[in-house]
Amino acid sequence: MKTADLNQALSCIRDDVRAMHAYPVAASAGMVKLDVMENPFRLPTDLQAALGARLGAVAINRYPAERTQDLARALAAHAGMPAGCAITLGNGSDELITMLSMAISRPGVKVLSPLPSFVMYELSSRYQNLEFVGVPLRAEDFELDLPAMLAAIQTHQPALVYLSYPNNPTGNLWDMAAIEQIIEAAPGLVVLDEAYQPFAASDSMALLSKYPQVLVMRTMSKFGLAGVRIGYLIGQAALIAEIDKLRPPFNIGVLNAEAGLFALEHAEVYAAQASELRAQRERVFAALQALPGVQVFPSQGNMLLVRVADAAQTFAGMKARGVLIKNSSAAHPLLANCLRITIGTAEENTAMLAALKEALGRPELPCSPPGGRAPEGDLGGQFKESLS
Repeated sequence: MKTADLNQALSCIRDDVRAMHAYPVAASAGMVKLDVMENPFRLPTDLQAALGARLGAVAINRYPAERTQDLARALAAHAGMPAGCAITLGNGSDELITMLSMAISRPGVKVLSPLPSFVMYELSSRYQNLEFVGVPLRAEDFELDLPAMLAAIQTHQPALVYLSYPNNPTGNLWDMAAIEQIIEAAPGLVVLDEAYQPFAASDSMALLSKYPQVLVMRTMSKFGLAGVRIGYLIGQAALIAEIDKLRPPFNIGVLNAEAGLFALEHAEVYAAQASELRAQRERVFAALQALPGVQVFPSQGNMLLVRVADAAQTFAGMKARGVLIKNSSAAHPLLANCLRITIGTAEENTAMLAALKEALGRPELPCSPPGGRAPEGDLGGQFKESLS
């Protein structure tokens, strides 16, 4: 291939795309993997065999058809979809975010979200040449800065507002009264992203009946099917009908749909896993609270955000000890020296705490202090560090 020909081909790619970084996936072989909020539990052996037999009988020679609609109906029932609403499916929440960006894409349109939050809101907006407006959270508690949010909405008149509930990476459930004020002020769509709903004390499903411009987005990834890639969006039927026009015709494969249906038929297994992860979150929260020099923030997700003196050094020290977490410190100035730790199994959490204490130079501290419960309740290089 001629170099000149390749350069000419590359010149066809948008300049802003060429300046971006691809979504990175960290190598994790042989590591205690606590970096991307996965459910660490696999299905019991008998259910693995049952699922395998069921998938083996699927007609993979055919395009997906009615079974995708069966899954949509099952998810609507599982979520308690209100009357008058409808549901559409995505290949994970990421595809739904892309569909939403495409649906509103017009010159001058803006998308707004608090920051820090899920990075794909901004990335997807920029992919569609939409202007993204980020409003910093309150520094002291990562709560919504309501006056700043309302001012930004008044100034920018966004067509789409994202509110992550609970938020990633901070893990907190924002004040519902503040959320409702934002919904009432917003001139366009408001999406409540409930990716971490299985671990949270409350949800926002009731808002669908109260506000016709509200959409609730969820995923089966945190439910326990991260490898299956199924997200879903619920809203008023007329609104979902328009967004669904942008869904690729066969975006949910037949094996994925069947695995999703199988999981919903055994929802009690996944509910027990979520309960165990909530208990482990409380245990790890209490242990982190006891560590000098570590600030841990309350969470309603399956992760905890912690601040240490030197995030890069601590991250490297834990990785060298076989534990992979997320260094979030480059994602936003409010996350300076912050690490995000996914909640794993009891054994994984013990290994993580030991590695953290060694990385901090405090191996003598106990792993599991008694008592204590978690409270209820840049583009370019910066994107490369903040993704996921």
